Amino acid sequence: IMNLFLPEVCQLSVLEYSPIAEILGMNQVANLAMNCSAPDTGNMEVLERYGSREQKKTWLEPLLNGEIRSAYAMTEPGVASSDATNICTRIERDGNEYVINGHKWWISGAMRPECKLFILMGKTSFSGPLHQQQSMILVPRNAPGVKILRPLTVFGEVEDHADIIFENVRVPASNILLGEGRGFEIAQGRLGPGRIHHCMRSLGQAELALAALVDRAHRRKAFGKILAEKDAIRTTIAEARIEITMCRQLCYLAAVMADEIGFKAAQHYIAMIKVAAPRATLKIIDEAIQAHGAHGVSQDCKLPGMWTNMRTLRLADGPDQVHLMTIAKKEIAAMSTGKNSLGRRISGTNPNVEKYGKFSHVEGGALYVSGGGKPSKL
Repeated sequence: IMNLFLPEVCQLSVLEYSPIAEILGMNQVANLAMNCSAPDTGNMEVLERYGSREQKKTWLEPLLNGEIRSAYAMTEPGVASSDATNICTRIERDGNEYVINGHKWWISGAMRPECKLFILMGKTSFSGPLHQQQSMILVPRNAPGVKILRPLTVFGEVEDHADIIFENVRVPASNILLGEGRGFEIAQGRLGPGRIHHCMRSLGQAELALAALVDRAHRRKAFGKILAEKDAIRTTIAEARIEITMCRQLCYLAAVMADEIGFKAAQHYIAMIKVAAPRATLKIIDEAIQAHGAHGVSQDCKLPGMWTNMRTLRLADGPDQVHLMTIAKKEIAAMSTGKNSLGRRISGTNPNVEKYGKFSHVEGGALYVSGGGKPSKL
């Protein structure tokens, strides 16, 4: 029952794994016991799909066996890392080795003593096609020149995310994944499954928060009534159930599309759930905290930790804004000029604009004549 996230190992589709991941999202220990924890899941997917036979033997096998753990070194403190083309860590060829120089942070899992491997994203070229400059390479955590500067805090609490310097770190040339210039391609393949997995697990957290809210509503009485009998609380509970059910179905849709047309073609469906699920879960957790009063923010309650993790997830694997742009670009492209006659009919036009021609000097009249409108640069 280990490694259920990996189709090549367990033969489960993304859709079949979805309800399992939701259950795992309710119990972090279960994730560890079944070897289904991030960032190892994404790293194992990368090694399975893009690794050489030697790389799989050295790193994938012990990861699948739960003997070691790993981290994914992408985010950098000096650039906007949500745009992966900004990544500027240098990976330079020197004979039979690559030399790595860079600064990474928010490297999840890197503080754990069990972490033995980094999959690092950097640039082997700073010229040429923008999406063919990046490469991924395997870096042993104990390689000379790898310096863990400090653990990073999340809302003031120390977590297992690390701030790391790579100073003239040398690794064999055989550690490159798939070849130079293939990093962006690998990143898209890695992040697609990971985003769906995060969303599946977040729904498990939403179920826990709703359960806590209902429990609290039955154990507190205010102004003459049990909270569960009050309309405001009942409305909150009902809306939470609606949100969870909608997000679950959207998650299943994204999983089906990933299974049927691939992660790249399904990226806008994945983007939808990556925005919707954490946002909805965070709201439900917040409502549960509100119903608990001061107890909901105390050390006696698990809701504060859940809120912190879910708020962070709205940044992890791409912030909401990036995913919203992905969705919007797909929608605009699908309904661009010449393809959106229905939209034009519903929107309507003022016939007198074209009849009298008083706006013909604006944008060459392209925005105002019948069938007009410049195609979006998106």
